Amino acid sequence: MVNYISTRNTNIKVSSSKAILDGQAPDGGLYIPDDLNSIKLDYHDVIKYDFNGMAKVIWNIFFPDYGEDLINDLVERSYKNKFSNEQTTPLEKVGKDYVLELYYGPTAAFKDVALSALPNLLTTAKDLNSFQDEILILTATSGDTGSAALYGFSDVPGTSIIVFFPEGGISETQRLQMVTASGANTYACAIKGNFDDAQSGVKEIFNNIPKPVSGVSLSSANSINIGRLVPQIVYYFSAYRQLLEGGYISDGSKVNFIVPTGNFGDMMAGYFALQMGLPINKLICASNNNDVLTEFFETGHYNRKRPFHKTTSPSMDILVSSNLERLLYYICGPENTANYMKLLAETGEYQINTDELTQLKKIFVGISASDKEGSECIGNIYKNENYLMDTHTAIAWSCLEQFKDKAWAYSNNNEETEYANVVLSTASPYKFCHEVLTAIGAELKFSDESNMQKCQEITGVPIPSGLADVFSKEIRHSKVISTEDMQQYVIDCAKTIGE
Repeated sequence: MVNYISTRNTNIKVSSSKAILDGQAPDGGLYIPDDLNSIKLDYHDVIKYDFNGMAKVIWNIFFPDYGEDLINDLVERSYKNKFSNEQTTPLEKVGKDYVLELYYGPTAAFKDVALSALPNLLTTAKDLNSFQDEILILTATSGDTGSAALYGFSDVPGTSIIVFFPEGGISETQRLQMVTASGANTYACAIKGNFDDAQSGVKEIFNNIPKPVSGVSLSSANSINIGRLVPQIVYYFSAYRQLLEGGYISDGSKVNFIVPTGNFGDMMAGYFALQMGLPINKLICASNNNDVLTEFFETGHYNRKRPFHKTTSPSMDILVSSNLERLLYYICGPENTANYMKLLAETGEYQINTDELTQLKKIFVGISASDKEGSECIGNIYKNENYLMDTHTAIAWSCLEQFKDKAWAYSNNNEETEYANVVLSTASPYKFCHEVLTAIGAELKFSDESNMQKCQEITGVPIPSGLADVFSKEIRHSKVISTEDMQQYVIDCAKTIGE
């Protein structure tokens, strides 16, 4: 049975429900399964089901203390009538490759898959642990997590949520999705800084005031929470099943997954899918100009001391990828992981050793692409394949093209076998209409709303229902604060909640 330990101290051991309830380990580490052998299975026992059935199998493995009956109920509550596509995460063939479309949830981004689930997992964890406090969720977002979390936790009893986002660092549509959040228990607040500033601020608050006022305790909806990450494993299995059903691969064939990467949660979900037994060849970490992970997977050197670039793929504008710590544990062990995280905090960089890098390279490839390359990709794919993609998906597709140009260099033992390539498409193109219209050579209008309508007229791709009315909603959250004021903001909100 799976138990959870801290990436920095194996003596910290808790149940899955306690790991979800806490969000982060008390030593600042992240919770991970204590034994990867305990999650191994025959992948056929997963892919024989539909999406909800696959989720039930996977959740039961990772969250054993919930019990099978409760897990089955939580899956149904999480996904029933939430997604506009019957496959939940459909696979689309584009040219010779494939796109896994993850944006059919209520906020039109891949985060909906996990954040439709986490509120149910978290509130149930309260009951399983006889936890009486109100839970205040703290979340930093680089774009899509915030709106999905605010939607998922809206008016959920016993919880409140604060989302911090970088002022001017996300698209206008993403911002409007957050500042118009209507739940009585929701707070969205801009910070003067970038995502890394927001994320660092949230981590400091967890360490400084895990219980900001009496009767209120903190938890997280970021992918540092294992309850956020595990539901994302499901769509790797879903992709494999759809490849088989479409006759695109034979059973047992390995697959490459190309993942637009920011905080490394999706990549870590793919690693867990591989460890469970899904036939995966390579996990390709696609970065934009903020290419800290590209350097890491090439050299083993993690260095956040570099210019921060605001790009057209803002959800990837991250220099400190929190979930990488989970991978480091499995490759490097807890002692080295704790040391690397200490070096990162104190010096801004660390270097893993040669053996550790060799192990990483057996599975992972890091590639980056520029805004220009991503834009050209959107235009070319639309022109040649009549397929419209958002800016993040385009970065991943551009990285795939680079990978294919020199796949021999990334093969293990110079294998020459060709693999199916699946790009994870993380958001609807309608979240980034300005950039998408520019890329396909269309004339821009004067507002995001007009650009959205223009994009629909030109392409025939319908506007997602969750975005269609965002421009007419009342703005309810307008605060902009410095990072130094984040802790006091949390305390003030907690006082209101605790009254």
